[in-house]
Amino acid sequence: MTEKARLNFLGRRRFLEVATSALAATQLIPVRVANAGLVLDEPIQLAQFEGTGSFTSLKQIDAGVLDVGYVEAGPIDGPAVILLHGWPYDIHSFGEVTPRLASAGFHVIVPYARGYGPTSFLSKETPRTGQPSALAVDTIALMDALNIKKATVAGFDWGARTADIVAALWPDRVKGLVSVSGYLIGSQEAGKMPLPPKAELQWWYQYYFATERGREGYAKYRREFAELIWKLASPKWQFDDATFARSAAAFDNPDHVDIVIHNYRWRLGLAQGDPGLDELEAKLEAAPQVAVPAITLEGDENGAPHRDPAAYAKKFSGKYLHRLVKGGVGHNLPQEAPAAFAQAVIDVSKS
Repeated sequence: MTEKARLNFLGRRRFLEVATSALAATQLIPVRVANAGLVLDEPIQLAQFEGTGSFTSLKQIDAGVLDVGYVEAGPIDGPAVILLHGWPYDIHSFGEVTPRLASAGFHVIVPYARGYGPTSFLSKETPRTGQPSALAVDTIALMDALNIKKATVAGFDWGARTADIVAALWPDRVKGLVSVSGYLIGSQEAGKMPLPPKAELQWWYQYYFATERGREGYAKYRREFAELIWKLASPKWQFDDATFARSAAAFDNPDHVDIVIHNYRWRLGLAQGDPGLDELEAKLEAAPQVAVPAITLEGDENGAPHRDPAAYAKKFSGKYLHRLVKGGVGHNLPQEAPAAFAQAVIDVSKS
């Protein structure tokens, strides 16, 4: 029997057990990096899961200012996990992570962020802001609506930033944090600092979005734009047309362009934020530490802007590990290496 056939035969639950055993066998012994305050796991590489990566049903719930579309899986009485996607991606980034966690006994919630898929605003009067604190407030509102008192929060890209903010500002609501590319909390003040030219080049689309030409271009070519970002951010990921199309449908949300453009213009100080979030933004400007147990992840072929883990290690004051995931893994780590992402959630939830 071939290895692929054997994994298919084992099924999802058994494969999770095998992957967990394999992880333990790789001798993930924490290594301290001198003067960095960083606990670094040995690089890990796990077998890929042969799954569909799709979801069969969605739910809707009013939460805060939004009617949120989300996927729910696993036992209702299991420990809660909230998985947060980024831009330009959607909930299908967790299509293979979700069944792994559900099989391990977790109550998994995967919401569409504001401006994506079926998530919509309850009022036409609500500002279509994409500033980071707004997405964090959305997450807390969703937890309240679902009567989730405490959860592990995990994400990448915008979702990692949201998870970082929730963990930093509402630590009593967070059991553990998994964040791809580490500590991503920023502010408009921090955004004023110029970067070296090579680093600025990676943010080309941020400056494109600062123009009306960029806004119109994204509105007209949002799918082409997203596909380009996928390829640049994950140069070794060989996704097919069906995989991209499944996620790209989420960008047809009528508020999508407004949310995306506002997010990047706000970062540069070119757009005003929601005044109701000023108090939270003031706290974030101080770059608060994350005190809850945390695991940060990085793919070895992440083509998107990201910092060296030693640069942000001291922002995590609680129990903390960093893991490098090898094997040509790019920016969309949950979809490219779902076993590694799921294992991080499992491990941090035990802390």
